[in-house]
Amino acid sequence: MEGKEDVYSPDGVLEDYFRTVESETASSSEAEVEQNPKPAARWRGLVQLLKSRSKGPLSTLHPLSVLKLSRRSSTSSREDISGATNSLGDPDLAYMSPQLKNFTISELQSATNCFNHENLIGKGGYAEVYKGCLRDGQLVAIKRLTRGPAEDRIGDFLSELGTMAHVNHPNTAKLIGYGVEGGTFLVLELSPNGSLASLLHKGSKPRLDWSIRYKVALGTAEGLLYLHEGCRRRIIHRDIKSANILLTESFEPQICDFGLAKWLPEQWTHHTVTKFEGTFGYLAPEYLMHGILDEKTDVFAFGVLLLEIISGRRALDYSRQTLAIWVYASLLLSRIWKTT
Repeated sequence: MEGKEDVYSPDGVLEDYFRTVESETASSSEAEVEQNPKPAARWRGLVQLLKSRSKGPLSTLHPLSVLKLSRRSSTSSREDISGATNSLGDPDLAYMSPQLKNFTISELQSATNCFNHENLIGKGGYAEVYKGCLRDGQLVAIKRLTRGPAEDRIGDFLSELGTMAHVNHPNTAKLIGYGVEGGTFLVLELSPNGSLASLLHKGSKPRLDWSIRYKVALGTAEGLLYLHEGCRRRIIHRDIKSANILLTESFEPQICDFGLAKWLPEQWTHHTVTKFEGTFGYLAPEYLMHGILDEKTDVFAFGVLLLEIISGRRALDYSRQTLAIWVYASLLLSRIWKTT
């Protein structure tokens, strides 16, 4: 009887649904898995199942279950997915963040003064980020997903929550909790010094000295190494850029915004994707031209970030010239000048 009731819980509906969903295209050294041509339809179906079959609200969904679902949605038929349904004793969960808080919409509104525009500290194509203060005085950054219809936002939310709940490192952003009432929200610790981009490119900000730049570069590299090799599952961030590097009070860098992140199973050499997402100026050539996604995708972006830290120039300037091309052209001109 207990097992039957679980089938109709939000967790049970999601678990049952993902058992029937084909994985996204991914390639290994031995085989390829066919691309699911309509990922948006998957989430529409998921929302309908939640509405029609679940006896409990989505707010009862536990973040540990989200992790298991996220992992299943990025696996192939080649991978043994039985471990994804293990109990809380699964060794994978040793890497999990502490218990996450499920915030109500009233708590989030109170923290941000009803999402007052004065508290808006960031805005992108996927979400808005507000500065907030919880009742205990803790300063937080509240990310409200805004892109597309509700079912797409739920898919993005589950994916990012499932990834961030699995990440726990000094050089990654700290997730405190989430909210699913009145929208989809992620609540993170606030980084007092904002993003690296705001300090590098906004004239009103003081210039970063070289010791801080070195600390930021080294810390970001350590965060990436953790994502690629330190996590139980390999994580490809896919959007490493100066705007996604937050700085703590002591200028310790923290990688944030896992909205585009992908799980990369150990057996696979890379993912192959047909939908290109990321930030121009940071995209690796093999990703942009062929859809090949692996650790080198993040390493290329990190290389551009290093050039940005050293030069102070934007990865993509107002003339649409990339920083990598600018550096190459500068080196080429320098060689020509030396030979004349």
